[in-house]
Amino acid sequence: MVDELDLKILAMLREDGRRSFTEMARSLKLSESTVRKRVLALREKGVIRRFTVEVEPSKVGVNTVAIVGIDVEPTRLLEAAEKLCELEEVRSVATSAGDHMIMTEIWTRDGRALTRLISEKIGKIDGVKKICPSIILEKLKS
Repeated sequence: MVDELDLKILAMLREDGRRSFTEMARSLKLSESTVRKRVLALREKGVIRRFTVEVEPSKVGVNTVAIVGIDVEPTRLLEAAEKLCELEEVRSVATSAGDHMIMTEIWTRDGRALTRLISEKIGKIDGVKKICPSIILEKLKS
């Protein structure tokens, strides 16, 4: 689906999504239009889903980041996952195989806010059986 040149372009965009087509072209010894067309094709194929911003949590008042595993009744899996997606503090939701059925990344102001979120919102979602939070101390790679 993608070739080695596409992989190089993707690596450059992952490193800096604001990098210009001209800059990438110069680095790859290609024309700007070639890089532009490749990026457009990668977007059209769904390889690049979106361009986004990576935020430093502590700079926006978020002092607690947690990876939270959640186990639910199997018949309620998708319903519970959809409810989790609705919560503002929940940054990502994925169904998974392994230790937990649902894995989430949650950002809160502090530990108390995380506790409140778990007990007052997540714990009350129909089908939730077990909630296992792990606080992130330091993120070394995104």
